[in-house]
Amino acid sequence: MPVIKPTCLRDLKLRVNIVDVVGRVATLRKAGSRFKGLCPFHNEKSPSFHVDPDKGFYKCFGCGKAGDIITFVRETEQLNFTEAIETLGKRFGVPIEYEEGSGGPSREERSLRQEIFDIHETAAEHYHQVFKSSSATGSWMRAYWTDKRRFTHELADEFKIGAAEPGDASLAAALLKKKHSEDALRQCGLFFVRDGTLIGLNSMRPRFRGRLMIPIRDHQGRVVAFTARQTDLTPEDDPAREAKYVNSPETPIFTKGNLLFNLDRARSHVGEGKPFVLVEGQLDALRSWSVGLKTAIAPQGTSITEGQLVLLRRYHTQVECFFDGDSAGQKAALRFLPMALKAGLEVRFLGGATDTKIDPDLLFLEKGLAGYDEVRKGALSAMGFACRALLPAPEAATPEQKSRVATELHGLVLNAESEVARSQFLAEAASILRLPLSALQKDFEGQRVRHERQQTARPLPPAEIQEVVAPPAKTSTKDTPEHHLLFTILHFEHIGKSLDHTLPHEWIDRGHSAGVLLDRFLGLMGQDDYPGRDNLDDLLETADERTLVASLLFESPQIDDPVKVVNEGLRIIQARTLEPRIRQIELALANTTADSNVDANSLFKELLDIKRQLRAPLRLPAA
Repeated sequence: MPVIKPTCLRDLKLRVNIVDVVGRVATLRKAGSRFKGLCPFHNEKSPSFHVDPDKGFYKCFGCGKAGDIITFVRETEQLNFTEAIETLGKRFGVPIEYEEGSGGPSREERSLRQEIFDIHETAAEHYHQVFKSSSATGSWMRAYWTDKRRFTHELADEFKIGAAEPGDASLAAALLKKKHSEDALRQCGLFFVRDGTLIGLNSMRPRFRGRLMIPIRDHQGRVVAFTARQTDLTPEDDPAREAKYVNSPETPIFTKGNLLFNLDRARSHVGEGKPFVLVEGQLDALRSWSVGLKTAIAPQGTSITEGQLVLLRRYHTQVECFFDGDSAGQKAALRFLPMALKAGLEVRFLGGATDTKIDPDLLFLEKGLAGYDEVRKGALSAMGFACRALLPAPEAATPEQKSRVATELHGLVLNAESEVARSQFLAEAASILRLPLSALQKDFEGQRVRHERQQTARPLPPAEIQEVVAPPAKTSTKDTPEHHLLFTILHFEHIGKSLDHTLPHEWIDRGHSAGVLLDRFLGLMGQDDYPGRDNLDDLLETADERTLVASLLFESPQIDDPVKVVNEGLRIIQARTLEPRIRQIELALANTTADSNVDANSLFKELLDIKRQLRAPLRLPAA
């Protein structure tokens, strides 16, 4: 395996600002000397994720995740240590140097995911060059793009719009020339390859032929898949010939339910008063972008998913839903609404609840950005949309109809966790449906009680039963003296050598990461081999160890007297080690008889010696 020079690693951490790394994935806002935002590692509605640019660490006080730029890239992009460093180096222009004789990583040593990323970048460039070429396919696709779809060449260049030849093996040839692995070529989703056949030009049948190619990027801007639009050039023998749009299949780098088209660009443009605009398809999003609406995003040809909304909320909480005004668009909006409320998003609906004429693509094509301003004027709130969609004419509705709609609305409101939001929703619904608010609230409370009873009655999975019934195995490691001592020596390194000479290492509890690291670091400090807090990567062997050290280094020590803290830790460890022996000796002495072989005198002397030690606990030598 290639070994990266420690000096290169230090240089990378010094030159790359952690805020720039994290900011590609989560929206951060300045909070004093630090930055904070919603955690990218778990779903939360109040920001508990903090980044310290001075120390180069992040920490989430909700889920406990912590680390540096390398840890962050490893966990968010599923890369190994070397790949994360190489990715950061490439992304921020920092050259990566390897130890002499180790060389760079070979093709076989790279992860399958990273190789498939590379394949998709090659494919995107290949399709784009076909689109721009003077070939019959290129000329036809450009005319289709500009004349029929009425988009510009500049937009095609910006999004790398491409074209797939009706029958051509040039992409397969280009990838084979780059010597990509067989696994990557089979699993990238760009080809049909029969099981049991060898990878080669004759066995790699292109999945996309005669179609307009739209690259799909993840939220970090990496090409992970394609949407292919049917055209007159699509061959008759295409197995999906009748499908207007064909997406890449799911691969190790692409799960369509976890991705939103154009999020990589739109997330940089959202802010107060500039919400995300959720449209139905990629071409709607491209049209929005082309007229200056830079916050438009779209799902990948499927219903919106909770995972997509969780991803969305990392960057902004305000979303405007702008689906086609037909019945299908209205149903899609109603499916989207409860998930949006559950995710804590603030939702508005453009175009009203009953208009069947508004198509975002046509609206922006005809009116440009002014069309957006026009539909915003008639935007409906979440509850306003739901009421009008479920009961278009409340003034003419019967009591039974209103009751049925109220029940559906109550189910929607239950998805909102905020009591303030719930009460506001009910008040708005009462006004629109022309119902007494007290009656609507009373029925809602009854439905909520029934819902909670159903949730309580539902049997727990075995894992959750174990979690509820079984007591915790042991006290949190944060309460151990090893944890406190490790924190202290990380921030006050000058104490380490003296502590190593004072604390017997066999007394350290190595049943958790804090004890293991304390033992390891003290041994190095005692021998003057400790490399310092900025060069600990080679000393950390597990993910738990890396997270623990990053978390401890992230914290600012509120310690006036570190020696006092260490002495207290020594006292606790000494007592923890020696007091059980006192109880053993006292029990043995109590059970001693004249016939026993127990040396009572020796035990009594040992007991006195231990008690003498406890009366004068271990302390660091005076400076």
